[in-house]
This record gives sequence, structure tokens and C-alpha cells, in this order.
Amino acid sequence: MWALRRLPKPLKDTRISIGASYDASAQLQTSRHFIEETATTLGSCQTISDKGLSLLRFYLSKHASSDFPIRSCGLSSQAGAESSGEEDDLEDGFSELETPANAETKGDHNFKDETEDGLDSDEELSGDVEETTSNELELFEAVTDVHDKKASSRRTTSELFKAIISTTGISIFKVLDKWVEEGKSISRDEVSAANFNLRKRRMYGRALQLFEWLEMKKQLDFVGRDYASRVDLIAKVQGLQKAEDYIQTIPKSFRGEVIYRTLLANCVISNNLKKAESVFNKMRDLEFPITTFACNQLLLLYKKHDKKKIADVLLLMEKEDIKPSPFTYRILIDAKGLCNDIAGMDQIVETMKAEGFEPDIITQSILAKHYASAGFTEKAEEVLKALEGDDIKQNRWGCKFLLPLYAELGKADEVERIWKVCESKPRFEEYLAAVEAWGKLGQVEKSEAVFDRLLETSKKLPAKHYTKMLKVYSDHKMLQKGKDLVKRMADSGCQIGPLTWDALVKLYVEAGEVEKADTILQKACQSKEAKPMYTSFMAVMEQYAKRGDVHNTEKMFHRMRQAGYVARLRQFQTLVEAYRNAKAPAYGIRERMVADNIFPNKSLAAQLAKVDVFRRTSVSDLLE
Repeated sequence: MWALRRLPKPLKDTRISIGASYDASAQLQTSRHFIEETATTLGSCQTISDKGLSLLRFYLSKHASSDFPIRSCGLSSQAGAESSGEEDDLEDGFSELETPANAETKGDHNFKDETEDGLDSDEELSGDVEETTSNELELFEAVTDVHDKKASSRRTTSELFKAIISTTGISIFKVLDKWVEEGKSISRDEVSAANFNLRKRRMYGRALQLFEWLEMKKQLDFVGRDYASRVDLIAKVQGLQKAEDYIQTIPKSFRGEVIYRTLLANCVISNNLKKAESVFNKMRDLEFPITTFACNQLLLLYKKHDKKKIADVLLLMEKEDIKPSPFTYRILIDAKGLCNDIAGMDQIVETMKAEGFEPDIITQSILAKHYASAGFTEKAEEVLKALEGDDIKQNRWGCKFLLPLYAELGKADEVERIWKVCESKPRFEEYLAAVEAWGKLGQVEKSEAVFDRLLETSKKLPAKHYTKMLKVYSDHKMLQKGKDLVKRMADSGCQIGPLTWDALVKLYVEAGEVEKADTILQKACQSKEAKPMYTSFMAVMEQYAKRGDVHNTEKMFHRMRQAGYVARLRQFQTLVEAYRNAKAPAYGIRERMVADNIFPNKSLAAQLAKVDVFRRTSVSDLLE
């Protein structure tokens, strides 16, 4: 293959660069070799081999120069960052799980589970639940083995698990000590079942304490998957640095690929691009085999932050003969759709089918969503009909996808039809899908009716159920109803967290009360359990920028840094916009960007040029 023959050296020696110089990166931005403008949509397919189409081909434009610099595999986390604006629209999808600002100062056992009853809480912080779930499932596969899975499938619960969740205190060590004193078993099956159930309920703090106690008391002979599970839990509860530190204490014989694969996945969950690339390089240095799972992790990050670098990962997979999985194809399909490259998206689907993979329900829903947003209504309806199958009652699992997708198309009759299938006995996810769907259609009363039914199903619902209704109120600028709903949440004893803060901040922003939104955000920042979402800060910051309020825009920029969010291109774009609207020069802004390893794309370069005209010169001083 021509792309591979052009490689100047074996790809195994290539590292993922995270320290590209400003000049080199700027050249990459303007180089004719990079696909820009229409090529930002990542080009169209070009048939090169009679034996089959390489997945890589779909990410090379047929108009691109034959010396497209993919051969250098310079996967710098700065060069070409955020090639288009769509990435930032997804910030609430899979990105707001960065290491808490206070993670390093927490005590080893100062954990707070999401909810006392183990339900998913407001702290899940994931809007794109299906993508997150898929990645978490792959990660769970990575840290378990057949023995664990069989034990978990045989036992949906365990006495050990019941004992662990029975305590209301912070530490479960006394419960475990008592368990042993009573002569009860600490078998691997018992531990596996307890771990499975704790993870299923996202009670990561207690799961971590279980493994800490097992290792400290030497109640279980740890093997590779046990250490990997603990790395995963430390990353989730205490942050990436603590997880990395723990890896150094693992016996070298068990410090294998699965350990670093687990850390890599958590870097992705934390949306930490630099750390992810660093861990990937470490795996190469240690000569671990590069797996489909590891490549998928990079693809997930690059899909959001730098789509141009997706081609580099595909080239690596091609060179190392790493076969794409269905999840790989799903990521690529979504990347194409986000760039509005519907033809390219269709070609990826055809390649997927040619490789023997049929799009699953999640992939079909992604296709339908992108068809709808691009105006391909007939194609979207075709996918939705295929998703329904011959009998939607038999394919009930598809309803939670169909409801919001039909609403996206403005098909109120179809939403009504699907909801009637669920109405007699809706599942939780169907309730939420219906609330969202009626909200999209502007029928707020129907959203409220569905939500009121949902409230009747349980005495205590997780906060994320409320935030779905809160978002509807926010979208329709119904401030008073939003306030009343938050009061109901508090009265019900609901745990208020980042998702609720985000919905509330946006509610006030949409109502034009930016200062109130800022106050809520400031109070949220004082929470010691979790930090506000990235999108919450940006919602307020962008409103200040529109006003030309440089002081408050800069304040939000600083508070994001204090909260632990690394600087991104979008923040600087918003900051420069504030200076432009204020007709004020942005002195030192370029130097600040270089210090944060942020390099301007075309859009930001144009913004910078506009604020440069406001600089004071000797001539302007004379004329005043």
C-alpha cells in the first residue's frame, strides 16, 4: 500500500508527540498538506486496492497532495487542535470527568458513593451515556477474566456485597473485619460478585476500599486483574496521578499491558489528552502489544479534540495489523457525522459491513442522528424503521433511542406512537427519553406529565432524572418552573451535583440572568465532593464575552484553571472574542497561548488579527 511504503522508519519506533514546537505546529496548521476547509470533513473515499478498502483511505481526501504528512505520525496534542467547532459542542458528552481539583488532598478513605441506594447519581457527569457505557464495558472486560464473569453471571448479588452496602459510615473496614471474625468466606467468587455489584451501581469508593482491605489484610492472592481493578478504581475515585503512583508499587511481574491499558482508558474518561498520549508512549516503550482497545481510546479522544489525527491512529492499526472492532467503526462513523461528511459516514458503514459487522442499535441511532442534523430526513427515517424492525413491541429495547430521534425530525405523531408502546409500563430510560422528546418538540406539558409519572415510581430518584426535566425548562427559558423543580429536588433529599449545577447555570443563562448563573457556579466551585462541568463555566464565560466584559471573562478563565481544567482552544477563542467586543487590545495573549501549548487555528488567527487593530501605537497616542 502506497501510504505504508512512504514511511521513513518502522512505525513501532514512532512516538506520539506531545511537545511540538510553536513554529512546527503553526506550519502544520497552514501547510497545504493538511486537509482544510472542505477537507475538515475528512474527505471522501478513494479506491486504491482491488483486495479491499483500507479504513485509512476514508480519512484521506482524494484532492489531498500525495505527500500528505501522515507518514510522520506526529500525533501532537497541540498541532491542529480542534480543527472545527463541532468538538466543543460535545464537551458535555464524554469529557467532564477530569481529575478533581481536590483529589490529591483527599484522605485515602474519604470516599462518598454516588447515592446511598447505589443508583446512578448526578456525579456520573456523562451526557453521552451510550458512548461512556460502551467504553466502560470495554474497560470492565479489560480488568476481569472469564472466571470473574462466570461468577458474576451466576450470582447477581452476594452476602458480602449486602454487608458492604449496609454500613452508612465512610469506611467499610470494620464491616470487613467483622466478616472475617465471624468466620465467613472471603473466596474469589464472593469478592468477584461483590465487586461486580458495587461497580454496577457505580459505588466505586466502596469497591476501592474492598480491594485496599483485601490487599492490606492479605485475604486474597492478587493477580494481574486484581491490580488492574484497583488501578481503575483509584483513578475514578482519587485521580490519575494517584493511580499512576500506585502502579509503581505493583510487583513487576504483574505490571503488564492490562495495567497500563486500564490507566489509558481512565485518561480518556478524564479527557486528559496529554496524559493519554504519555501512557500510550509508555506502553510502546515497554514493548507491550498495541491492542484494538488501546487504539480505540486514542480515537475517542481525537474524535473530540483533533480529528485530523484519527488518520494517524488508523495508519498505526494498519501497519501493526490491528483489526478494528465494532466500537472502532462506531467512533469513526460518529467522527464523520460530526464533520457533516455524510458520504464518508456511509462509506465507513459499507466497510464495516464488508468486514462482517452489522451496525448495532447504538450505531444505528448515531447514524440517524447525523442524518437528521444534516437534513437527510429520508435516510434518517429509513434507519429508524430498520431500528424498529417488524414489530416495535418485540423490539422494545429500541424505544429509548427512537423517541428522541423522531423528535429530532419533528415527528410528533411518531413520538406519540412509540410512547404508546411504552406507556402501560415504561422503563426508567423510556421515561427520560420521552421527557427529552416532548421537550424537543416544544410540548412542555407532555414532558411534565411523563416526568410526574416518573416521580410516582420511586420515593427517591437520582438527580440526573430531574436534570432531564430541568434541561427542558432551560431550553424553553422557563426560569420559574426550573427554580421550582430544583426546590423539589432539595425537598426530596436528592444529591445536587455537577449535572444539576450545569442545568441550573444554563437555565439562568438562557433567561438572561448571567450574574445569577455566575453566583451558582461560584457556590458549586466550593463543593469538596465534585467540581462543576466544563460546559457550566463556558456557558457563563461566553455570555460575558458577548457583552465585551473582559474582566469577568478573564475571571471565568482563571476559575476554570483553579478548578483543574487545562486550557483549551475554545477558552482562548472566547477570551479573544471578549476583547474584540470590548474593542480592547489583548496584550500578551499569544504568549499566554504558547505557555499553555495552545496554537491558533484559522478561526482564532482571524480573531487575533481583529483585536490587533486596537493596540496602542505612538501614532495613536499623538492623535488622541
